[in-house]
Parts: sequence; structure tokens; C-alpha cells
Amino acid sequence: MSSDPTLESSDLEGVEKLHQAYEQLKQEVNRVIIGQQQVVEELMISLLAGGHCLLVGVPGLAKTLIVHTLADTLNLSFNRVQFTPDLMPADITGTDVIQEDKSTGNRDFKFLAGPVFSNVVLADEINRTPPKTQAALLEAMQEHQVTAGGRKHKLPVPFFVLATQNPIEQEGTYPLPEAQLDRFMFEVKVDYPSEEEEFAIVQQTTSDDSYTVKKVLELEELLSFQSLVRKVPVADHIIRYAMQFARMTRISQGDSLNSNDIPDFIREFVSWGAGPRASQNLILGAKARAILHGRMYVSTDDVRAVAHPVLRHRIITNFNAEAEGMTPNKIVDRLIELISVDSSQEKLDGRLPQVFRSADAR
Repeated sequence: MSSDPTLESSDLEGVEKLHQAYEQLKQEVNRVIIGQQQVVEELMISLLAGGHCLLVGVPGLAKTLIVHTLADTLNLSFNRVQFTPDLMPADITGTDVIQEDKSTGNRDFKFLAGPVFSNVVLADEINRTPPKTQAALLEAMQEHQVTAGGRKHKLPVPFFVLATQNPIEQEGTYPLPEAQLDRFMFEVKVDYPSEEEEFAIVQQTTSDDSYTVKKVLELEELLSFQSLVRKVPVADHIIRYAMQFARMTRISQGDSLNSNDIPDFIREFVSWGAGPRASQNLILGAKARAILHGRMYVSTDDVRAVAHPVLRHRIITNFNAEAEGMTPNKIVDRLIELISVDSSQEKLDGRLPQVFRSADAR
């Protein structure tokens, strides 16, 4: 096993409490949101792991409502920012204004906090605003603080950014650079509902029924659960298994990975692969998923469950992939089929790296 701290009895109770709260949370969200179970789970995993999410889906799929409902059930403050081409950094971070003390006549600067000072911030259509404003939000995501007038202002804890993008309309947009996309833990794909789900949506939203969700967790409880994620132990072979998803996407890996270990479809369709942050997020996401499901250990199933949202925005495909219809999601599917999940499978293909070798055999 890895060197993670030993879990105490209180931690075991915390995992069980989180599992029960998560089941209750799903019930509350289902009263407002029809379907989208996987989206809700991935958002919760990212929140528990302390990451940020990029939501990609066409208009009308209730992305804003999902985020707002989740914030309400977790008793978190929520702000929504509509990103536009004329939005300035100060419009989201806040700015210093001159304020006069009427009793003394003295004037001084006072910081007026922007909408980024909230537990949950929905950055709607982040690719609609110029890079200068995008960078201001991404700096707040990374540093958890805002600098104005030479003074630093701490953001509330927890701080969770969900940015949306419309995959259809790209005219007049400012696509996020790959380095900035890498700062999002997950890219969550919001799909169309099934026929029965759409029927239920139309039936519910065209009636006069309304429902106010109940609070499931308090802020202090959520912070303790975020700390608990880091304590979940992970076996060495699980870490090595997760690493292969990122390392196999890198065409140029140097001496640390034999060039023969790079799959042919990666060489053919990928121009740039995932970095070490992907490996970190795979493990953190797998830990969060494990305790959401009431388990004290991480399995390869947890890693595979978070592989798509972690990797789909970090794998940059080339022209060949576009011509052949090979998307990052399909590439992750093929990696899941290729990478062995136990030592018996590993022996069947000599090209696969030594995922299950012990830590002492380095």
C-alpha cells in the first residue's frame, strides 16, 4: 500500500455519513432535474476533490439549473456570470472604489467584491470573453485569491468554478488554450435526455408544480469530507494503473517509457497528450468516487469511471483523427480496453508496461 495515513474510526464513520448524504442529495436533485445522473456524480466528485469543472453541452440542457440546484442542496453561496466579449476582469473579481467618510471628510479606497467571491461560481460560456478576462478567472481558480490595488483578497472556502461552453456555436469565440484547459479537473459532457426523460421534463416544467430542495450538508461537513478524500489509501498498482492512461497518450515520453509501449492509434491520431496533472486528477477523482459509494478503498473501476472526464479535454487530436471521426472519448475507450486491470492480463501482451510490479522492484 502507499504511505497514506491510517484511517481512524471517525473517518470510517465520515465515509458512511457521506454515502448516506449523497443518496439523499440525489433524491433532492431528482425532484428538480430529470436524468443527468452521471453529470451530478461527476460534479460531486470534482467538488469533493477540490477541482473545477468544464461543462460542455448544447443550450437548453439545464446546465445552469443543475449547478444552482447542487449549490442549494449543499448550502453553498452561488453566483452566475454571463461571459460576453466586453466583460472586463474587474467585472468578475471586483475593484477598488474611492469612498468618502462623511464624518471626517477623508477619502479612502474600498474594495467592492465581484461575483467570483462565492462558493460556487458558474462561468457561463467562458469562451465568449477575451483571454484577459479568462485569465483573471483562471488565476482566481488556481490561487484562491484576487489581487486588487496591490492587496490580496482571499476567496471563500470551498471555491468551485463551473465553466460552460457551447460546442455548436464557435463564431466570435475565444477558445481556451490547452494550458488553461488543463487547470480544469473534469470536462463534464451534458447529453440530450432519453425519450422518457424528455417526456418527464416537459410534463414537469409545463405544470404549476414547484419544489424547493432541502439542504443536505452544512459547509463544515463538506470541508471535512474534502479533507477525508486525501486520507483514502491507494495501492501502488492502482496508482501505476492510473498513470498509464496519461503516459500512453504521450508520443514523446523519453527514456521513462519505451517507444514500443505507445499504441499505434495514439501515434496516428494524437498530437499532444495528457500531463502529470491528469494522473493526479485520476487518483483524486477515484478516491472521491470511492467514498461517495461508501468504500474505503480505490479500485480500477473507480479510475476507469473518471478517465473520460479527466482526459477528454487533455488529449489533443490531429487532422487524421478529425478525418476518421476519432474523438478523445473514443481514444479513452480504446485505452480502457488496452490497459490491463490485473497481473494475469498483463502477461498476455508484452507491449504493456509493468503496471503491477511492486514498489520495491523500481
